[in-house]
Amino acid sequence: MRDTATLNRGPELGRRSFLKVSALAGGGLALAATFPMAGKAATGAGASEISAFVSIAPDNSITIIGKNPEIGQGIKTMLPMLIAEELDADWDLVSIEQGDLNAAAYGPQLAGGSTATPMNWMPMRQAGATVRAMLIAAAAQRWGVDAASLTTEPSAVVHAASGRRATYGELASDAATQPVPNAQSLQLKDDADFRIIGRPIGGIDSPKIVRGEPIFGVDTQLPGMVYAAYERSPVFGARLVSADLDAAKAEPGVIDAFMVEGNGNIEQLVDGVAVISNNWWLANKARAKLNPQWDNGEWGDHSTAKYDADARRHMAEGTPEEVFASKGDVDAAFASAAGTLEAEYHYPFLAHVPMEPMNCTAQLSEDGSSMEMWAPVQLPGNGQAAVATYLGIPPENVTVHITRMGGGFGRRLNIDYMVQVAAIAKQMPGTPVQLIWSREDDVKTDFYRPAGWHKLRAAWDENGKLTGWGDHFITFALSASSFNPATMSATEFPANYVENLEFAQTKMRTSVPMGALRAPTSNAMAYVMQSFLDEVAHEQGRDLPTLLLDIVDGFEQEPGTFGFGGPAPGFAPERVRNVTNKVLDMSPWGEPAANGHAYGFGFYFSHMGYFAEVVEVSLNARNQVVVHNVWVAGDVGSHIINPFGAMNQVEGSVIDGIGQALQLAVEIEGGATKQSNFHNYQVPRMPMVPQIHVEFVKSDYAPTGLGEPALPPVIPALTNALHTLTGKRIRSLPIDTSLLV
Repeated sequence: MRDTATLNRGPELGRRSFLKVSALAGGGLALAATFPMAGKAATGAGASEISAFVSIAPDNSITIIGKNPEIGQGIKTMLPMLIAEELDADWDLVSIEQGDLNAAAYGPQLAGGSTATPMNWMPMRQAGATVRAMLIAAAAQRWGVDAASLTTEPSAVVHAASGRRATYGELASDAATQPVPNAQSLQLKDDADFRIIGRPIGGIDSPKIVRGEPIFGVDTQLPGMVYAAYERSPVFGARLVSADLDAAKAEPGVIDAFMVEGNGNIEQLVDGVAVISNNWWLANKARAKLNPQWDNGEWGDHSTAKYDADARRHMAEGTPEEVFASKGDVDAAFASAAGTLEAEYHYPFLAHVPMEPMNCTAQLSEDGSSMEMWAPVQLPGNGQAAVATYLGIPPENVTVHITRMGGGFGRRLNIDYMVQVAAIAKQMPGTPVQLIWSREDDVKTDFYRPAGWHKLRAAWDENGKLTGWGDHFITFALSASSFNPATMSATEFPANYVENLEFAQTKMRTSVPMGALRAPTSNAMAYVMQSFLDEVAHEQGRDLPTLLLDIVDGFEQEPGTFGFGGPAPGFAPERVRNVTNKVLDMSPWGEPAANGHAYGFGFYFSHMGYFAEVVEVSLNARNQVVVHNVWVAGDVGSHIINPFGAMNQVEGSVIDGIGQALQLAVEIEGGATKQSNFHNYQVPRMPMVPQIHVEFVKSDYAPTGLGEPALPPVIPALTNALHTLTGKRIRSLPIDTSLLV
């Protein structure tokens, strides 16, 4: 039996926690709450520390630092909400400031993996409760009463017996002199008393965005700043041989042009030519005069067609390079099965295309000993370390100001643009340089979601129970990368629920850079596995929800894990059942669809979230797919901290998934990307957006993130609906509607 109380709380401040209070100049209080987090312990490297800062001024205003990068996921608003709730603050008096990169003060600062909520749910609340306890202690001392007789109301301490009341601002200076309470002695609020957690609150930066205020990385302006454009080879893996620098320098407005040598790491710096101007448009235009010559090496003949042909050949040969997961006797299970099925699935490379292309501003000191950067980056610590290594200076000499990002979707987990601008600034010490990528740069030099091919097979007995499951996965080798998104888990569902299993893979060589795209790995695996399970269900004469619930029937929760965000409860069949039953109740599943319409179902568990979704589709007169409705049921734990932000994340995930399924693919030709801009990489437009109906299923688990887990199920739900509508299986993405007639 699980310890639901522990699961509901998640990581906490412990005995090794360290809290420090100081007085503000002119009066007031500032709290630094530093505590170890489980995330580092998972790597065996010992505990890491994370900090939350709260300041209260005499005028009763409260400033909370948003420590994590904001990419539109709402974390700059949500994390301070946790602190403000337990502080019992008046939200109208709270302002939020973005923190710079400061590992000593804040600990891990990142945006990725939907980890911010599970990592910070309890620690941020405890930080707020600490400030509240110290304010109460200050009031008790001032009034000569027992602290237990005091209560708080929004931003004030109250002594009901005497009618006395003091604002936090009035008490802040005295509170700064109080001893810091042990975190384990804090009394947190009961859920029923929450005023801020669970309240829909708009993004703290939204008014600034609407007003067009300069808060994004590309808005950075510094005295004497110059602009840089960076020319790279269109062929991945090529080396620069020569360029006509004089021709570029002769263009209007160009200050300089020079070659930059790569450092041998494609995730940091590849060969290129920098063009410098006081106007970015002129710098970018001058690139056309460079006439660069490249040595493409072995990569110039690589193409999507070549990869596909090689993958199909590997699947046909049937001899994988390696078996990475196996149990039981798969061959015997298939030999004795009442029914079997085989199918091949494929999905393409995908680009990130955030609305704000990659950019970064850097200024190297005159003596080259320190660097200051303004970076829209999801992993600022990685960028700091890479830049420091490249420049040969200590990491603490690289100051990183984290700017808001105009989208990321995983692209800004890579820090190549930070090292590029550092390399350019290195040749211009003392001058601030802003590197901006064009949209074409952004599409053609991405770290793409990997393409993949799967040859699947399933076996079942006379009762429809799965007895054998296999997959020959054709993927790519990424030996130089610390993170390989072109992989598949050995426990990919339904692996743990089938007695006989074989997962095998064959890896192909490529120079195409690959990285994490929103719901990495899951965005592809959900489509493949849930579509194939739907095929199995159809062969058995039942629907996918029935098969899914039958697969997990009788199983208990799997053991917990220790992942990127700290301790995580194991896969829970009851949560699968709950979201599946919820979405079936929400939607018209099981009822006749309107004429020319059909429904499809998909489920997936990723990033600690459970989501089941139903899609309603039709084909219009031009044979185009029309998605009318999507019903979404999700379980991300006991609380939805900010319902406004939660809805934004789920709806955005659904729209992203629909776009991926219907029309997105990056093709390689001659070793380079064919797509270059939105005219041939068409992200979803408003007319494509369906009605999206979202409900959350509360469960006795600590809250988890919402940036990613709602995306994967919508893709198989869509393809499964099209099979119901047309009788045609979608075994390759994006959907080729010509195959539906």
